[in-house]
Amino acid sequence: MASSTAVIIARDGLPAAQDKRTERQRFEEVWNVLRDDVLADFRGRGMPQDAVEWYARNIDHNTSGGKRLRGLLVVESVKILRERILSDSEFFQAAILGWCVELLQAWLLVADDVMDHSATRRGKPCWYKMQGVNLIAINDAFMLESAIYFLLKKYFRQESYYVDLLELFQDITYETEMGQLLDLLTATENSDKVDLSKFSFEGYRRIAIYKSAFFTIHLPVALAMAMCRISVTDESLQILRDLSCALGEYGQIQDDFLDYAGDSEHTGKVGTDIINNKCSWCIITALALATPEQRWILKENYGRKDEQRERRVREVFEELRLRERYAAYEDDAYERITRLIEAIPEEAGGVHKPGLKRDIFKVLLEKMYRRTK
Repeated sequence: MASSTAVIIARDGLPAAQDKRTERQRFEEVWNVLRDDVLADFRGRGMPQDAVEWYARNIDHNTSGGKRLRGLLVVESVKILRERILSDSEFFQAAILGWCVELLQAWLLVADDVMDHSATRRGKPCWYKMQGVNLIAINDAFMLESAIYFLLKKYFRQESYYVDLLELFQDITYETEMGQLLDLLTATENSDKVDLSKFSFEGYRRIAIYKSAFFTIHLPVALAMAMCRISVTDESLQILRDLSCALGEYGQIQDDFLDYAGDSEHTGKVGTDIINNKCSWCIITALALATPEQRWILKENYGRKDEQRERRVREVFEELRLRERYAAYEDDAYERITRLIEAIPEEAGGVHKPGLKRDIFKVLLEKMYRRTK
């Protein structure tokens, strides 16, 4: 399955073929403008230079190094919905919304790393691990979140759909926090109270959908629909939610597998799910397949902050051939989600009645399929 090719966008009135910048390059250039906006506003509120420099380091550390999957999905969705190359102003607006999603991702990761005691993120130390940061990271996460609403107000307050944007970010953030709560309640920090009987596929799906699916897929696509002034009907909302859940669960299972089997130099993150007692696809699958002896090993060693015990869990995962089982799962997920996409009803010309289009989800699925980081 070939991954989607980069899209070339026209610049300064030139035909698209003459513009050598990729969509990602243009997206990154928009961030340079937005970063300056955020810091200028911060400085303009009377903040001293040391605070400005701290905020700049916070922003730079926590917005760099990501895949930009969520942010670029906003741009891609607007382009697909409008069925043409975007003008400079349209691209800029879509990219702003995309960067707001990236800021949402950034502040959630800063907070998540503190809660999970993670060591690395995107190939570098987690923000709270940086010298002198520690629990200041909690306030820094809040500041990254506030930057979202500053940018929305600056660039979209005059738009008729401004309130829709605010509500989307607030609602999706709330749902994501619900998922984080479910995750933390399941993964107790007390090694004396590790209870693998609390783990179930049903509970796992609920965590994956709330913690990942809504802000990874639903939010970017819904933002694009708002910008294109496409009314959200009950039908289109249900389709979007269903596909968001399917794609989000798939993406979470990918993350879980990479936490266990990924190359940390490639993924940029050292896996911590085993020692942090996470309700992950790996442990749930292992428990469903384990012999009584293997299940006892998992029970005695999972969720303990000890390298030897973590190694014993990994050995059981290997004995159960989780790598092969994940490969089979991924192929099955790809086919299943493809069928869901193809089931979106269309009119002549390929336009879905409520405004959704199959290509949005096809492009996303191709980008996700067999990703390695």
